[in-house]
Amino acid sequence: MLDKEKKLVMCGCHFAGYKIIESLLEEGIQFEYFVTLSEEQAQKFNVSEYKNFESLAKQYNIPVYYPIDYSLKNNEDYNFFNKHKFDLLIQGGWQRLFPKNVLDTLNIGAIGGHGSSDFLPKGRGRSPLNWSLIEGKKRFIMHLFFIKPGVDDGDIIDTEMFDINDFDDIRTLYMKNVIVTKRMLIRSLPKIIDGTISVKKQDGIPSYYKKRSPADGLINWENMDVWQIYNFVRAQTRPYPGAYGYINEKCIKIWRCQVFDTRINYSDAKYGECVESFDNNLIINCRGGLLLIEDYEIM
Repeated sequence: MLDKEKKLVMCGCHFAGYKIIESLLEEGIQFEYFVTLSEEQAQKFNVSEYKNFESLAKQYNIPVYYPIDYSLKNNEDYNFFNKHKFDLLIQGGWQRLFPKNVLDTLNIGAIGGHGSSDFLPKGRGRSPLNWSLIEGKKRFIMHLFFIKPGVDDGDIIDTEMFDINDFDDIRTLYMKNVIVTKRMLIRSLPKIIDGTISVKKQDGIPSYYKKRSPADGLINWENMDVWQIYNFVRAQTRPYPGAYGYINEKCIKIWRCQVFDTRINYSDAKYGECVESFDNNLIINCRGGLLLIEDYEIM
């Protein structure tokens, strides 16, 4: 059990972080405060995969602080942290860097999670789960680390790995991410609190994933083969904005598809052309094979 005199604060507004924090609360880990965003703030700051933490806070009688600025760079936000002198901050999904002056108010520090298909410092930055699917990677390594003001550059506390298989999409990868992250937190928190945790510095030349936007979801039928398109779609399906493409001169957003066949040939068809339809399912001619689109909407 954790030292109940230690003051823990959670900063989060992401649906996967919600499940992780909920699991910690179920394990009896207590939080002094939640720092989260309201729905109005989430819209204002254009937060991807937003989750409202208010109901969880109310369930466990945890007070909530809504920051003035998502970046926590406003003086009022600094004053909040400086006033409470929390021992440890646990990230519950916060798509901004933490300012140094806020981190300096914490007696122990702040811990967060970041993953990549390789060990850090490879794969720092934004949307690593989405990028790993797009790139056709077969594994994902989740890292628990001490947060510094830089981009995912803190000392590593723990790691755990999981598969990216042919049946996964971004939704199932977030499920796996929740499972391994809560395991790492539950086994690491007691040692972090009592100061006996051992850490490993990141070693090597870092690489960075860039931020993705809805406009990045456009399918290029000429340059992408059928497997690349399949990976592209499953990396951006719900709760993300979705991949989209022009099929027979109509813009279609694709939520679910599969590689249908790599031997049946429509030699006269263009890439991105619908060559067959079965009820609401579309078969699209692609480089290297046929794509079956099972869930879509016309934009």
